[in-house]
Amino acid sequence: MCQERDLARTRRWIADEERREAERRVGAARRPPAPEWLIERGLDRNNIVSVHTGECWDPGKRARPVTRAQAIEALRHQVPACSECRPDTVLGIEV
Repeated sequence: MCQERDLARTRRWIADEERREAERRVGAARRPPAPEWLIERGLDRNNIVSVHTGECWDPGKRARPVTRAQAIEALRHQVPACSECRPDTVLGIEV
């Protein structure tokens, strides 16, 4: 009797873990792709703080995705490049 309860509990645990894994896979499949380029804005939305690559680990809370052309344009208009991810180097632009 005790072993049957343990077996039932183990089967429930396995089923719960399989359900969680399936949910994780569905969530990962539905997640939009990471942006290639980010522009970080200041408190004033018109003030652009810096340009980042999409893989940057420190883009700030006000970073928004942009196109490659927008990132290049911002760098050419003297917007600072992130000192960590160096988007200017990745894009081949000398600042």
